[in-house]
Amino acid sequence: MALDDRKLDVLRAIVEDYVSTQEPVGSKALVERHQLGVSPATVRNDMAVLEEEGYIRQPHTSAGRVPTDRGYRLFVDRLSTVKPLSPAERRAIERFLVGAVDLDDVVHRTVRLLAQLTRQVAVVQYPSLARSSVRHLELVPISTTRLMVVMIANTGRVEQRLVELPAPLDESQVTTLRRLTNEKLCGCKLSDTPPLVQSLVEESAPELRAATVALSTVLLETLVERHEERVALAGTANLTRGGLLDFSGSLRPILEALEEEVILLKLIGEVEPITRVRIGDENEIDNLRSASIVSTGYGPGVTVVGGLGVLGPTRMDYPGTIATVRAVARYVGELLAQN
Repeated sequence: MALDDRKLDVLRAIVEDYVSTQEPVGSKALVERHQLGVSPATVRNDMAVLEEEGYIRQPHTSAGRVPTDRGYRLFVDRLSTVKPLSPAERRAIERFLVGAVDLDDVVHRTVRLLAQLTRQVAVVQYPSLARSSVRHLELVPISTTRLMVVMIANTGRVEQRLVELPAPLDESQVTTLRRLTNEKLCGCKLSDTPPLVQSLVEESAPELRAATVALSTVLLETLVERHEERVALAGTANLTRGGLLDFSGSLRPILEALEEEVILLKLIGEVEPITRVRIGDENEIDNLRSASIVSTGYGPGVTVVGGLGVLGPTRMDYPGTIATVRAVARYVGELLAQN
C-alpha cells in the first residue's frame, strides 16, 4: 500500500531517532521529540502499519521499533535530504587534502579523512591506469644504450621502465625520440595507445627505427598491460562503536570481507559519477548483508578514474555520509585536475 505523508513522517522520525540513540524507538518518545501533530495512539497505529508493510520491526518483546533495510531504503530514496557541509567542514577537507605531496599521499590522506568525518570504514581505490590518459613521457638516458622511460598519467600516477637499446643513441637523438613520442601519445587514453605506438614505429626515421622498436615494446607493456588495482582502507576500528543490533552481534564476517582486496574493489570499483547507496541485503557479498555502503567515483574534471566510499552499519547517518562522500570525491577530483 502507498504510505501517506503522516506515516512517512513517522518513519523518518524513527530512522533519525534510531540512528542518533542506537535504541529502539517507541511511540511516546516520537511524540515528545518530534512535532508530528498527532496523539500517541495515532502514532502507534501508524507504526503498526509500517511494521505490517515491512518498514520497521520489533527487535524483541516490549521494545520500541527499529527500521528494516526496506525502511532505510525508503528513507534514502524519498525522505532524506543531503545535509550541506558547514563552511568549517569544507575548509577542513580542503586544508587536509591540499597538503598532499604525491598520489600516494593523496590516497592515504583521503581514506583517513573519510574515516574521520563519517566515523565509518573508508575505502579508496587508487586511480586506475586503465581509465587514465598520458600526461607526459620522459626519456632519461642512463647510458648510450639504456633509457629510463617515465610515464606520468593525468592522475599523477607514475610508471617507470628500462629500455635496452640495440645501438647507442646520442643526446640529440634521445631529444628527437622524446619529442616524437610525446607528440604522438600525450593526452591520449592509455587504452587508445596501441595503434599510436605502432604508427610511431612506422613513421620513425631509419636511423631511429631500431631504438623506436625497442621503446615501443616497453611502452606497450607500460601503457597497456593489465595493472594490479590497489585500494587503501582506514577506520576499521569504527565498526566497534555501535550497539549489538548493528551487525547481528558479530563483526567477524565483515572483518573477513574487508581483508579481501577483490571484495573491496567490487564494493567501490564499479566506477560511476553518481553516488550509490547499498543497504543490507542489497549487497551481493553475503558477509556484508548486515552493512551499508555509500560510494561514488572520482577523477579530474568529468573523467572518473577511481572509486571511494564508506562501509558501516545500516543504522547510518545517510544524509551526512552521502554529503561527505560526495564532497571528498569532488575535492580529490579537483586536486588531480590541478596536479
